[in-house]
Amino acid sequence: MSATRDTGGADRRSFLKLAGFGALTGAAVLGAGKGGAEASEAKPENSGLYRETDQVKTYYESARF
Repeated sequence: MSATRDTGGADRRSFLKLAGFGALTGAAVLGAGKGGAEASEAKPENSGLYRETDQVKTYYESARF
């Protein structure tokens, strides 16, 4: 005896088909909306933070082997 259930909506196969189609469509829309990416030169944001002071030089001298 086999009973069938009426889910009232889309079955699993239909859902998977629609999900795959939606993913492909979304990727195509995102890919088509952008032109070529241009690389810019990296600029250090905090270039003035490190200073080689006398204390740092003294440490470097004492750390040599």
